[in-house]
Amino acid sequence: MLRSLFLFVTLGLAVLAGATTTEPPKAVGPAAELSATDAVVLGVIEGLTEYLPVSSTGHLIIASKFLGLESDEPLKDASGQMLWYRKPGPKRPAGEPLTLKLAADTYTVIIQVGAIAAVVLLYWPHIVSMLMGLLGRSRPGLLLLRNVVLAVLPAAVIGLLAADWINDHLFSEKVVIAAQVIGAFVMFWAESWRKKNSGVGSNRNEPANLTPPKSLGIGFAQCVAMWPGMSRSMVTIVGGYLAGLPPVRAAEFSFLVGLPTLGGAALLKGIKTGPAMIQVFGWGNMLLGCFVAAICAAIAVKFLVALLSRHGLAAFAWYRLAFAAVLAVIFFG
Repeated sequence: MLRSLFLFVTLGLAVLAGATTTEPPKAVGPAAELSATDAVVLGVIEGLTEYLPVSSTGHLIIASKFLGLESDEPLKDASGQMLWYRKPGPKRPAGEPLTLKLAADTYTVIIQVGAIAAVVLLYWPHIVSMLMGLLGRSRPGLLLLRNVVLAVLPAAVIGLLAADWINDHLFSEKVVIAAQVIGAFVMFWAESWRKKNSGVGSNRNEPANLTPPKSLGIGFAQCVAMWPGMSRSMVTIVGGYLAGLPPVRAAEFSFLVGLPTLGGAALLKGIKTGPAMIQVFGWGNMLLGCFVAAICAAIAVKFLVALLSRHGLAAFAWYRLAFAAVLAVIFFG
């Protein structure tokens, strides 16, 4: 499995690199350092938190600060030329220089390729079923594919429209702490609702059996996860609860919905700023981080499914409150 994960991650990153239309970087070496330790730490955090309902984005924002990847100083290549995040143009005459912080933000999105690889390998039968449905050879697979597409659409549209505003205004410690607390209480409420509604969340319910309106509802719930710290996994699992899915099935649907959602985000970020990030950090440790993220994501998915089947979301809600308290003490205590 380790070899398969490594090959899958490498292939995904090659696609990202090949998809870009920007000019290749001219520098002969990295413009800044992303150490092997940094790469492993970020890979572990991404892998463990991407599918757990605790917010990978929130954890990665905090980790980047502690690792010293928050510098806003403009970076230059080996020849002394300015590196650009957004080149000067009619809308931005001064342009926007590339900084270590912007490169690190891109890196934390692209290493999601590792987490995607883990779910593809663990849930390959579901993916094959959807492909067979697309070919007209599996009715359940076709219904599952329809529901995944419907659950992805709202976030895809709103994400494209609001991405720049979110990046400019919502990435801060206060925002993450608030999202952690609010998300925890949403999870407590969802668990209480699920237990009070007997018959809702029966183990006979499957993601393929969701109606189109319920799938769209999960998709709109996913849009709330654009608030850094809220957690895409959390809101889609809660949405699955409200749609009548039991905890494990809600988590599995969340994993499948995450494949195009995370893959699209990584692809867009790779096209937009991937080459500049490679020029800043180089290839080696970026691949290391993706590989580590893949292994940790596989472990986290197994852990989440086992815990949800026994205890639901409550344990993760308590973790979010504890994490928010620690962050509040560190940054504002």
